[in-house]
Amino acid sequence: MRRHATVAAGTVEHHATDVISYWHRHDLHEIEYAVSGCAEIRTPTTHYLLPPSYAAWVPAGVEHAPLLRDVTTIAVFFDPAAFDFPRARAAIIPVPPVLREMMRYATRWPIGRTHDDAEASGFFTALAGVVRRQLAYEAPLSLPVSDDPVVRDVIAYTAAHLADARAAAVCRAVGISERVLRRRFAAVLGQTWQEHLQQARLFRAMALLSTSTMSVGQIAAAVGFGSASALARAFRAWTGETPSAYRDRYLATDGTNEMTPNRG
Repeated sequence: MRRHATVAAGTVEHHATDVISYWHRHDLHEIEYAVSGCAEIRTPTTHYLLPPSYAAWVPAGVEHAPLLRDVTTIAVFFDPAAFDFPRARAAIIPVPPVLREMMRYATRWPIGRTHDDAEASGFFTALAGVVRRQLAYEAPLSLPVSDDPVVRDVIAYTAAHLADARAAAVCRAVGISERVLRRRFAAVLGQTWQEHLQQARLFRAMALLSTSTMSVGQIAAAVGFGSASALARAFRAWTGETPSAYRDRYLATDGTNEMTPNRG
């Protein structure tokens, strides 16, 4: 990545057609913007969705594993010794037009270049200021993960059976009672299994809306909603817009328009 310590900031572009996924950490802060396609990023505690028009913030030293497939991203790296950021954990943030265009412009300065210059230094200082402001607007595009063996197995089974997941079936597969499921999930993750299931279904629906040609009805069936209207109601409550509106906005702008999930 960085070949010279005098380079305080720079970029890396990814054009992934085959799967790229590996655990790593680096000594630079990173913000990675999804230009097109839908990526995923895991940390030891959280599974993040990175759809078009959003960026993943990964502070220096945080272990993470991106999942890049059929996706184009731009990553900007900042040396912690030169740039101070307030957030010490990973997050997904919306990318407004000014940040999007600045990240695209920044690609003229790859992190592997041999020297810095006044123009690059001034530009990345301004870009860092925009990133700092955006870090206040974290998007709820994440699912918790756990190293608790029971919760880990429940999460894995749920993700593999979104279309027809039921508490009784999960408990049979994992070998626990529904009472244990309720108590363990609440104790470890601070949410019910039903809440996790709803989040996982919406998480997967957004990914399919960004990357597939399936109809909204087909996506609803694939992720376990009883109908397109049921998905639309849940999706609107989560994002502030319908699945069709989300997809239309993405397609109309090649995935570069700003879309911010509703926090309410």
